[in-house]
Amino acid sequence: MPGVADPEMEQLVNEKVDAFWRGIEGGAKRGQILVTFSERKPKKSWFQVYMGEEDVPWEQWVINAELKQQRSDQERQNLHSTLAATLTKTIHTMLSHTSSERGRSAVPLITNAAGISPFPIQISVKVGDVEIG
Repeated sequence: MPGVADPEMEQLVNEKVDAFWRGIEGGAKRGQILVTFSERKPKKSWFQVYMGEEDVPWEQWVINAELKQQRSDQERQNLHSTLAATLTKTIHTMLSHTSSERGRSAVPLITNAAGISPFPIQISVKVGDVEIG
């Protein structure tokens, strides 16, 4: 996968992953990381008066994680095989969708080329049912 090194984005991702692990280490066995891509659109009032801008989500990635304790080497191998198959299928689905005409048309026009991403990105972390920083 291609990538671009961006210290601010790396710091944001590292902070959220660290928050996730702190929550998991606190005793919870399940967690979720949500990555939301938005576009800035004019916010209007009831009378179509311009009220500034708002972020309108157009795509969200939901990464669910569950901590499991393996009891044997066979169980670990089965888990690795299942995980590899699931990840392969998920990546294939993502690539098929994003390379399709329908997938490309879902991405809004780029109107701001400043920074690493032309779209506002929000990453939130939930462990159990609690959103953490």
